[in-house]
Amino acid sequence: MTLRWRLTLFYTGLLAVLLTAVSVAVLAQMQNKLMASVDGGLVTTYTQFTNLFPLLNLPMVGEQPARGLEVQLSPARYSFPDEIIQFDGLPFYTAESLAEDLDAARTPQQRHALLEQVRAQGQAWRRRPIGLDPARSIQLTDDELAALIGAPAQRLTITRQIEQAYKTGSETHPTRFLVALGTVKTEDQLQTFALIYVGRDLAPLNDTLTQLRNIILILFLVGLPAAGVGSYLLAGQALRPLRQVRKAAEGIGSQNLGERVPEPATGDEVQALAQALNAMLGRLEASFEAQRRFTSDASHELRTPVTAISGHAGYLLRRTSPSEGQRESLNIIRKESERLTNLIASLLELARSDSGALTLTRQPILSGLFLGEVARELAPLAQAQGTELRVAGEEVTFEGDPDRLKQVVINLVSNALKAGAAHITLQSRAEVGGQEVRLSVADDGPGIPPEHLSRLFDRFYRVEDSRSRDAGGAGLGLSIVKGIVDAHGGRIWLESEVGRGTTVHVQLPVGNVPELDEDVP
Repeated sequence: MTLRWRLTLFYTGLLAVLLTAVSVAVLAQMQNKLMASVDGGLVTTYTQFTNLFPLLNLPMVGEQPARGLEVQLSPARYSFPDEIIQFDGLPFYTAESLAEDLDAARTPQQRHALLEQVRAQGQAWRRRPIGLDPARSIQLTDDELAALIGAPAQRLTITRQIEQAYKTGSETHPTRFLVALGTVKTEDQLQTFALIYVGRDLAPLNDTLTQLRNIILILFLVGLPAAGVGSYLLAGQALRPLRQVRKAAEGIGSQNLGERVPEPATGDEVQALAQALNAMLGRLEASFEAQRRFTSDASHELRTPVTAISGHAGYLLRRTSPSEGQRESLNIIRKESERLTNLIASLLELARSDSGALTLTRQPILSGLFLGEVARELAPLAQAQGTELRVAGEEVTFEGDPDRLKQVVINLVSNALKAGAAHITLQSRAEVGGQEVRLSVADDGPGIPPEHLSRLFDRFYRVEDSRSRDAGGAGLGLSIVKGIVDAHGGRIWLESEVGRGTTVHVQLPVGNVPELDEDVP
């Protein structure tokens, strides 16, 4: 997964967590606010009900049939149209006596008996409901009633599922109740103690919360993909300077160490990274340049004395009469000096290649004709070793330096001969829709172990099983070959299997070559 996608997923996930947290907080805050508003409204309704109670003339349950009760309650319903109220008279109790009796009940059985007595008195004595079916009256549990009696203000808030009044099988609604113990003035202006329930339907509140939840969910579902797209675009915009730096860094090699990556004026870590890379490239360029100068200068300085040594050894062999031992030593000196001369020439070649001073004389080349010429030139050497050398493939016209490319093919064939190949095939064919040409040198030699393939183009690296110093190899041939191929803008690689031989492929761009007239012989 790319860094851009990781950043997108990170910021989208972070935004999703923040949106979820904000949504939950908003819903909880809204629910608390609405519930506090409902509780405040219940307190107001309770106060209004206790003040208006003497004027409501509420009939007690049992005075009239239940169906006619709603007619008698119309003034009360007009005063409290949205509330559900239940009045249970407790004339034989006071707040103090209830609290004392509850404290005096030592055992659970005594407490339960006391609370049952309170409920029975409220049910039998002057129960007066508003908006509530008398057959479905509200009852407190023992724990709730005990908590109400023991509360400092003798008030309690509960929630019950209540059916609408006088509708059989109707849907229940969650209803919030304020339950209070208090003294009210009756129609005859007498004080009486009572248990009063004041409730309000929570369905509108729940509908509001549901709508708010749906709106937040829609915003979340719409906003999260939009945030993901925005994060992806912003991440791409933020990473664009980094991609430019990476692209420029990938194009810098040993041949163009003088180039630098762009330094975006972002003032952040990307600019600092580009500056660090450019500083590193500067140090590498200086190091490579010092190495090239040393190789070039050392090669030039060594060429003269080595030539002198070889010349004097040859002079002594030709103009004097050395003994057999002296002749052998002089031959060794001359042979090693010639080998050292070839090594110096190779080092100079590599130094020119590294510095970019390797000049190419490009001209059109016919691949089959070119490989045939190389085969004829190497035929005596192959025949002397008993090796069959043949040319195959199709004729492809491409642009290149024939002398340099001949050096490449000769080096590859020489390596195959040194490895002891009995059959060597030079082949050419078109690749990439005719835009490139592939020159291949295949042999049936001993092959190269896989662990050596990645290092064959390293300088002074040799596979000892197939090449030795006695055969004249210094481990620079393939390095020079790669430098020439790189200068042509091509690539070189090997395919080898131990016991079955090796194939070296050189793939080059065709370049700008004139089209040949097919009618011309």
